[in-house]
Amino acid sequence: MKAIINGKIILKDRIVENSALLFSDVIEGIVPNDKIPADAEVIDAKGGYVAPGLIDLHIHGYLGKDVCDGEEESIRTISKGLLANGVTGYLPTTMTVDMKVIRKALEVCRALKEESKTWEGSAILGCHAEGPFISESKKGAQDPKYILKPDAKFVKEYADIIRIITLAPETDTEDFEAIKEIRRDTDVIMSIGHTSADYDTAMKSTEIGMRHVTHLFNAMTPLAHRAPGVVTAALNTDVSCELIVDTFHVNPAFYDMLWKIKGRKLCFITDCLPAGGLPEGEYTLGGAKIIYRGIVCRLEDGTVAGSVLHLNKGVWNVYSNSSIPLWECVNGASLNPATTLGIDKTKGSIEVGKDADIIITDNEFNVEKTIIGGNIRYES
Repeated sequence: MKAIINGKIILKDRIVENSALLFSDVIEGIVPNDKIPADAEVIDAKGGYVAPGLIDLHIHGYLGKDVCDGEEESIRTISKGLLANGVTGYLPTTMTVDMKVIRKALEVCRALKEESKTWEGSAILGCHAEGPFISESKKGAQDPKYILKPDAKFVKEYADIIRIITLAPETDTEDFEAIKEIRRDTDVIMSIGHTSADYDTAMKSTEIGMRHVTHLFNAMTPLAHRAPGVVTAALNTDVSCELIVDTFHVNPAFYDMLWKIKGRKLCFITDCLPAGGLPEGEYTLGGAKIIYRGIVCRLEDGTVAGSVLHLNKGVWNVYSNSSIPLWECVNGASLNPATTLGIDKTKGSIEVGKDADIIITDNEFNVEKTIIGGNIRYES
């Protein structure tokens, strides 16, 4: 048994102070300080926050390593590096590259998934395949020569490792044959993204299987008063929505509004590139040159290409730029993504019986300790 003392414990609906958090490999309870078992190993939070481990649904790389490297060493480096950002579970994310490269990346993650539950790094919860079934007009930083029509057979082949797949519904057949087949035969979460779909097409696709939206506002038809677009469809349905919370991809003026509309369907993501965790400079993404300056990464032609955001910083960005309570900001990077993935019975919040995936931060949400399954995996 371990006990965290002197911390502000962030629950899914409030913050508890002047109490201790007890855990083994799971959360055992929250007790008054005078009720801590005598044999408990005590961890001092030093007045900081105690929060659930964070979950990133969309991240391409970190510390110079790319998920599409298709190398075990790359995934291990990414996983270990993410601990410093409080990420206890994530979806390594592929992009629109040669299908052979995508397959190799998925197979490496498939081979490492079980081991990742106990290694010195963030756990692989599955993969996010961002493409290659996207719209060329909304490709963003993705290479158009690798764009394909939706292929249900491919998705079914990798349904054990793909948890989310981003696709443009308008690129499917008129009656959404591939989307219907994927929905019927798999548990893969289909996400609307990199799409030029109009409002009606987006709405129809949510009725027959699309349940999620990839980086809301970015690489999709916008909200306009005579052409509502995918953004409006996302706000008018109960689909879960990703939001890149680096303050650049989406202006912070939207944070309060989006939370009021989407609530716990709003999932904060990083969309972090291999340049994450490294100094400003020139890097690559899927073979393309990326220029990293400030908080923005761009292709040589100026196209915005992902971020270098740390997820714990993203939580604090939202809290600092909105009226959203801190516990709901934390939910945006923990409980909400866990719910989207269907693993909220065991992960995503500090509740008795859930996995002891816990972070301890300072008062500006900088991570000081990351605990997975009751074991300290990172200390600053």
